[in-house]
Amino acid sequence: MHNTAIDAPHLSRRKLLKVGLLGSALLATAGLTASLSGCSASTPKAGFRVIRESDLPFLQALIPAMLDGAVVPARMAQAVSGTLESLDYSLNHLSPELRGLTVQLFDVLAMPLTRGPLTGVWGSWQKASAGEVRAFLERWQNSSIGLLQMGHASLLQLVLMSWYSRAESWAHCGYPGPPSV
Repeated sequence: MHNTAIDAPHLSRRKLLKVGLLGSALLATAGLTASLSGCSASTPKAGFRVIRESDLPFLQALIPAMLDGAVVPARMAQAVSGTLESLDYSLNHLSPELRGLTVQLFDVLAMPLTRGPLTGVWGSWQKASAGEVRAFLERWQNSSIGLLQMGHASLLQLVLMSWYSRAESWAHCGYPGPPSV
């Protein structure tokens, strides 16, 4: 006879405290930052519709680490710039709720108080090496905290969809492009 009972997820007291403390720290930091910065933090950078000045250091560190191996080093700056354009376009066409969650994720990753403990990158994103960024991505991918795993998946999907939606990425993966009609 088969056991048909559904096992409840195992949530130890220690894990519950970790999640609670992490969530409290994130919410407190985000609330404090939002109250101190006013509305200026939500203003997009010139030339963008969603991406803000505060998002760029993180994204400019993240994108090359994710595109490593798919882009030759001589074309990386152009690939980053194009991926940022596509990412901004995609973010602008998300539902307001998803766009808001993504902006909150970028805020948490930009703030020094939360960046260090959550990512392992204690200095600024501009000074982070590609190895540190890859370690951060691996840390989130393999985290026991589901929220960090979801953050990793979101970043991965956003950046890779933004890159592979561009015609210059197609040759690397052998895609000849859409058929002409």
